[in-house]
Amino acid sequence: MSLTHLDPEGRPVMVDVSAKTATKRRAVAAGYLALSPECAEALASGGGPKGDPWTVARIGAIGGAKRTGDLIPLAHPLALDAVTVAQHWDPELRRAWLRVEVVLEGRTGVEMEALTGVSLGLLVLYDMLKAVNHRMELGPVRLLLKEGGRRGRIQEPWPDCPWQE
Repeated sequence: MSLTHLDPEGRPVMVDVSAKTATKRRAVAAGYLALSPECAEALASGGGPKGDPWTVARIGAIGGAKRTGDLIPLAHPLALDAVTVAQHWDPELRRAWLRVEVVLEGRTGVEMEALTGVSLGLLVLYDMLKAVNHRMELGPVRLLLKEGGRRGRIQEPWPDCPWQE
């Protein structure tokens, strides 16, 4: 199988999607930030010195999904129809979970937008809690579902994830 982002000489290119038919496309990704006991306590009590971490992380996740074309060099800038963010706190494992769903009608998929949204949202959560301490671990972040386009539906189960598609 050849890589689509390389020309015949092996140079990077942005894939030409102009001949593709626009279809409804949807992608869902999730991931978590593992917290130290002190950060977990701050999150569970509504925040740390910087305020409410969940609200800012949700806004960051939406912004990350919207700016994916600016952040990933060969990604197409996409006009997204919807970005939905969900959060989940697992106090037993001290994991702060984010789920990002992205939808559009277009010629190329939105899995990079969903993955970028989760990643940036979790980085924002880290930033909001680092005033407590830096003992946090980012990830993993995974694609749970991709629908639409040439490949149709792709679903990746993740038993530990609080959301199953």
